[in-house]
Amino acid sequence: MNEVTKDTIIGDILDYDRETGKFFLEIGMHCLGCPSARGESIEQACEVHGVDCDELIAKINEYLAGK
Repeated sequence: MNEVTKDTIIGDILDYDRETGKFFLEIGMHCLGCPSARGESIEQACEVHGVDCDELIAKINEYLAGK
């Protein structure tokens, strides 16, 4: 996975790198094991949790770039 976007599915990110879960927990998304949560895009999750999508994507991409 080179880079995540607003359309990237959360389950795909978690399958690629479990450590990315911390970024979702930080925004209050504590249901990462739920099938519906794993099937959401980053944009959908941010809308539900009232979080700036671009900010979350930047954090995840910065983390992945450093690996």
